[in-house]
Amino acid sequence: MSGQMDLTERKLSREDIFAGRIVTVHVDTVELPDGGTSTREVVDHPGGVGVLALDGGNNVLAVTQYRYPFGRTTLEIPAGKLDHPGEDPYEAGLRELREETGAVPGEYRSLGRLLPSPGCYGETLHLYLARDLKMKAQHLDEDEFLNVERVPFDEMVRRCLDGEIEDAKTVAAVLKAKLLLNL
Repeated sequence: MSGQMDLTERKLSREDIFAGRIVTVHVDTVELPDGGTSTREVVDHPGGVGVLALDGGNNVLAVTQYRYPFGRTTLEIPAGKLDHPGEDPYEAGLRELREETGAVPGEYRSLGRLLPSPGCYGETLHLYLARDLKMKAQHLDEDEFLNVERVPFDEMVRRCLDGEIEDAKTVAAVLKAKLLLNL
Protein backbone atom coordinates (compact mmCIF):
# COMPACT_ATOMS: atom_id res chain seq x y z
CA MET A 1 0.00 0.00 0.00
CA SER A 2 1.22 3.48 -0.76
CA GLY A 3 1.59 5.98 2.02
CA GLN A 4 2.64 3.44 4.64
CA MET A 5 5.51 4.33 6.94
CA ASP A 6 8.82 2.48 6.69
CA LEU A 7 8.94 0.67 10.04
CA THR A 8 12.61 -0.32 9.90
CA GLU A 9 14.68 0.34 13.02
CA ARG A 10 18.39 0.99 12.41
CA LYS A 11 20.98 -0.25 14.91
CA LEU A 12 23.18 2.55 16.23
CA SER A 13 25.17 0.59 18.81
CA ARG A 14 25.32 -2.78 20.54
CA GLU A 15 26.32 -3.81 24.06
CA ASP A 16 26.98 -7.51 24.66
CA ILE A 17 25.61 -8.50 28.07
CA PHE A 18 25.86 -12.28 28.37
CA ALA A 19 27.19 -15.25 26.40
CA GLY A 20 25.90 -18.61 27.61
CA ARG A 21 25.86 -22.19 26.42
CA ILE A 22 22.55 -21.76 24.57
CA VAL A 23 21.80 -18.04 24.30
CA THR A 24 23.54 -14.69 24.12
CA VAL A 25 22.01 -11.42 25.25
CA HIS A 26 22.72 -7.95 23.91
CA VAL A 27 21.17 -4.50 24.18
CA ASP A 28 21.02 -2.40 21.04
CA THR A 29 20.36 1.31 20.73
CA VAL A 30 18.21 1.84 17.64
CA GLU A 31 16.98 4.73 15.58
CA LEU A 32 13.18 4.61 15.31
CA PRO A 33 11.22 5.34 12.14
CA ASP A 34 10.42 8.86 13.41
CA GLY A 35 14.12 9.64 14.08
CA GLY A 36 13.96 9.09 17.84
CA THR A 37 16.01 6.47 19.66
CA SER A 38 15.19 3.54 21.91
CA THR A 39 16.79 0.34 23.21
CA ARG A 40 16.10 -3.25 22.23
CA GLU A 41 16.99 -6.15 24.53
CA VAL A 42 17.68 -9.20 22.36
CA VAL A 43 18.21 -12.86 23.24
CA ASP A 44 19.96 -14.66 20.38
CA HIS A 45 19.38 -18.40 19.96
CA PRO A 46 20.72 -20.77 17.26
CA GLY A 47 17.19 -21.95 16.40
CA GLY A 48 15.24 -25.08 17.16
CA VAL A 49 13.06 -27.87 15.87
CA GLY A 50 9.89 -29.60 17.00
CA VAL A 51 8.45 -32.82 15.60
CA LEU A 52 4.82 -33.93 15.78
CA ALA A 53 5.15 -37.71 15.54
CA LEU A 54 2.01 -39.75 14.87
CA ASP A 55 2.00 -43.52 15.26
CA GLY A 56 -0.19 -45.96 13.30
CA GLY A 57 -2.96 -45.62 15.90
CA ASN A 58 -3.05 -41.83 15.44
CA ASN A 59 -1.37 -41.22 18.79
CA VAL A 60 1.13 -38.42 19.31
CA LEU A 61 4.53 -39.34 20.76
CA ALA A 62 4.72 -36.63 23.41
CA VAL A 63 7.33 -35.94 26.06
CA THR A 64 6.86 -34.65 29.58
CA GLN A 65 9.80 -32.79 31.04
CA TYR A 66 10.51 -30.38 33.85
CA ARG A 67 10.80 -26.78 32.66
CA TYR A 68 12.85 -24.91 35.23
CA PRO A 69 11.73 -21.34 34.36
CA PHE A 70 8.12 -22.33 35.12
CA GLY A 71 8.83 -24.70 38.01
CA ARG A 72 6.72 -27.53 36.58
CA THR A 73 6.52 -30.22 33.94
CA THR A 74 5.04 -29.62 30.52
CA LEU A 75 3.71 -31.95 27.83
CA GLU A 76 5.39 -31.17 24.51
CA ILE A 77 6.28 -32.61 21.14
CA PRO A 78 9.88 -33.84 20.89
CA ALA A 79 12.12 -30.86 20.24
CA GLY A 80 15.56 -29.40 20.61
CA LYS A 81 17.93 -26.68 19.58
CA LEU A 82 20.09 -26.67 16.52
CA ASP A 83 23.60 -27.76 17.50
CA HIS A 84 25.01 -24.71 15.73
CA PRO A 85 23.72 -21.81 13.64
CA GLY A 86 23.29 -23.03 10.08
CA GLU A 87 22.64 -26.68 11.01
CA ASP A 88 20.05 -28.21 8.69
CA PRO A 89 16.79 -28.12 10.70
CA TYR A 90 15.38 -31.08 8.73
CA GLU A 91 18.22 -33.31 9.96
CA ALA A 92 18.11 -31.80 13.46
CA GLY A 93 14.43 -32.73 13.74
CA LEU A 94 15.16 -36.33 12.80
CA ARG A 95 17.98 -36.39 15.38
CA GLU A 96 15.85 -34.95 18.18
CA LEU A 97 12.95 -37.30 17.46
CA ARG A 98 15.27 -40.32 17.52
CA GLU A 99 17.14 -39.17 20.64
CA GLU A 100 14.05 -38.34 22.69
CA THR A 101 11.65 -41.10 21.62
CA GLY A 102 13.57 -43.68 19.59
CA ALA A 103 11.24 -43.10 16.62
CA VAL A 104 12.49 -43.09 13.03
CA PRO A 105 9.85 -41.91 10.53
CA GLY A 106 9.09 -43.35 7.11
CA GLU A 107 7.22 -40.13 6.24
CA TYR A 108 8.62 -36.77 7.33
CA ARG A 109 7.56 -33.33 6.14
CA SER A 110 7.72 -29.69 7.10
CA LEU A 111 4.91 -27.96 9.00
CA GLY A 112 6.61 -24.57 8.54
CA ARG A 113 8.38 -22.23 10.91
CA LEU A 114 7.36 -20.00 13.78
CA LEU A 115 8.87 -17.16 15.78
CA PRO A 116 8.16 -17.98 19.45
CA SER A 117 8.54 -14.46 20.86
CA PRO A 118 9.73 -12.02 18.16
CA GLY A 119 9.70 -8.97 20.42
CA CYS A 120 12.97 -9.97 22.08
CA TYR A 121 13.82 -13.60 21.34
CA GLY A 122 15.80 -14.29 18.14
CA GLU A 123 14.82 -17.95 17.66
CA THR A 124 13.23 -19.55 14.63
CA LEU A 125 11.50 -22.88 15.33
CA HIS A 126 11.14 -25.35 12.46
CA LEU A 127 8.20 -27.75 12.80
CA TYR A 128 7.88 -31.19 11.21
CA LEU A 129 5.33 -33.97 10.94
CA ALA A 130 6.58 -37.55 11.27
CA ARG A 131 4.51 -40.65 10.44
CA ASP A 132 5.04 -44.33 9.64
CA LEU A 133 7.24 -44.67 12.73
CA LYS A 134 9.74 -47.42 13.39
CA MET A 135 10.79 -47.60 17.02
CA LYS A 136 14.45 -47.96 17.96
CA ALA A 137 16.49 -47.15 21.07
CA GLN A 138 16.15 -43.78 22.80
CA HIS A 139 19.40 -41.76 23.22
CA LEU A 140 18.85 -38.87 25.65
CA ASP A 141 21.50 -36.20 26.26
CA GLU A 142 23.29 -36.68 29.59
CA ASP A 143 21.44 -33.72 31.16
CA GLU A 144 18.05 -34.59 29.64
CA PHE A 145 15.32 -36.30 31.66
CA LEU A 146 11.89 -36.90 30.19
CA ASN A 147 9.01 -39.33 29.98
CA VAL A 148 7.58 -40.40 26.63
CA GLU A 149 3.88 -41.08 26.33
CA ARG A 150 1.42 -41.77 23.54
CA VAL A 151 -1.54 -39.39 23.56
CA PRO A 152 -4.47 -39.77 21.14
CA PHE A 153 -4.31 -36.99 18.55
CA ASP A 154 -7.87 -35.80 19.28
CA GLU A 155 -6.96 -35.51 22.96
CA MET A 156 -3.91 -33.40 22.08
CA VAL A 157 -6.13 -31.10 19.99
CA ARG A 158 -8.61 -30.76 22.86
CA ARG A 159 -5.84 -30.10 25.39
CA CYS A 160 -4.33 -27.42 23.12
CA LEU A 161 -7.69 -25.71 22.63
CA ASP A 162 -8.55 -25.94 26.35
CA GLY A 163 -5.26 -24.28 27.31
CA GLU A 164 -4.04 -27.34 29.15
CA ILE A 165 -1.08 -27.53 26.75
CA GLU A 166 0.62 -24.13 26.66
CA ASP A 167 3.88 -24.90 24.86
CA ALA A 168 3.80 -22.76 21.69
CA LYS A 169 5.52 -25.22 19.35
CA THR A 170 3.24 -28.04 20.46
CA VAL A 171 0.07 -25.99 20.08
CA ALA A 172 1.15 -24.74 16.65
CA ALA A 173 2.20 -28.17 15.34
CA VAL A 174 -0.93 -29.94 16.62
CA LEU A 175 -3.35 -27.34 15.26
CA LYS A 176 -1.51 -27.09 11.91
CA ALA A 177 -1.65 -30.87 11.56
CA LYS A 178 -5.36 -30.86 12.48
CA LEU A 179 -6.09 -28.46 9.61
CA LEU A 180 -3.65 -29.91 7.08
CA LEU A 181 -4.53 -33.57 7.61
CA ASN A 182 -8.25 -33.13 8.30
CA LEU A 183 -7.92 -35.49 11.29
